[in-house]
Amino acid sequence: MTLLHSDTLIQSPRLATVEVARKIIHCDADCFFAAVEMRDDPSLVGRAIAVGGAADRRGVISTCNYEARAFGVRSAMATAMAKKLCPQLLILPSRFDAYREASQKMRDIFFDYSDKVEPLSLDEAFIDVSETTACRGSATLMAEEIRQRIFEQTGLTVSAGVAPNKFLAKIGSDWNKPNGLCVITPPEVDTFVKLLPVDKIFGVGRVTAKKMHDIGIRTCGDLRAYDVYELSKMFGSFGPRLHDLSYGRDHRQVNTNRERKSLSVEHTYTADLPSVDGCLGQLPALFNTLISRLQAISGYRVSKQFVKVKFSNFQSTTMECVAQGVPRIAVFRELCSQSYQRGEGLPVRLLGLGVRFQHRSECGLQLSLFDDMEAQ
Repeated sequence: MTLLHSDTLIQSPRLATVEVARKIIHCDADCFFAAVEMRDDPSLVGRAIAVGGAADRRGVISTCNYEARAFGVRSAMATAMAKKLCPQLLILPSRFDAYREASQKMRDIFFDYSDKVEPLSLDEAFIDVSETTACRGSATLMAEEIRQRIFEQTGLTVSAGVAPNKFLAKIGSDWNKPNGLCVITPPEVDTFVKLLPVDKIFGVGRVTAKKMHDIGIRTCGDLRAYDVYELSKMFGSFGPRLHDLSYGRDHRQVNTNRERKSLSVEHTYTADLPSVDGCLGQLPALFNTLISRLQAISGYRVSKQFVKVKFSNFQSTTMECVAQGVPRIAVFRELCSQSYQRGEGLPVRLLGLGVRFQHRSECGLQLSLFDDMEAQ
């Protein structure tokens, strides 16, 4: 594939105007947590490993290396199931300090190329390099240089996608994993997307994919046989988005000020909590953790508090109420008691506390949550 040039023009069918093609890079570290563990302990290389909670404590897998994935182990899988699939799987506890350190080094490198960086998590980010003059303005050369610098400074490999928009850049970063690079230039978009399996579209899960497959839709090219009204009828509000993506259209900007909508903490207990009193007894520890995390962010105001409860039969319920200012544990206690009643006496395996934030555009003057508290 060829380089993305700054003077390339594309015609947007939706806007019916000519616009300069953006140059977006999406970087995604390969099996990030597991890669950090193998870097710091070379004896783990070649072994099936995963980072996550212990099986006897109902843990789940955060991430695993490719040796483990060969057995069917996946992120978010229960550790007990992962061990059944791969009995020799070595489970390692999380070391978030090490992961954050590596993540910060990667972000520092991203910002050397553009101030338009949108982190999605510790190990991935979008970078808009449309106006960057580094590497003669070539997004492809910048992506290669970024990957090389990350490897030199952190010992970790990163896969990258380069494309005219976020949708295709993210698809590209997954295309040649691990340690790969995929470049999709504007002239190649139509051909590339036409053959793209619908399963690759973010938001198309197993249920939606099956629905599509049942009516003969397997690629984005197949989606194009339906107009936006037909897709809306079949897939609701997702229909117009599917129509755009089937042609490779995505007008979202790289969001340099991602706004957090909520913050929560939760814990799965080794032994089920048998009563409402048992649940209420766990709230102070969760509450303290939530407050600590709230103190680490600024510019947000709480609009709601909520409690999540998962019962022993794996059914869960969430209750919330309007609340402003600093979260109050008394509110969480009331929500927890009401949530417990929904389980009709079933033991509880997981508790979570959280807050939802008011949209910043509605907040007026941006005080931090705890400045607000001091003013009261």
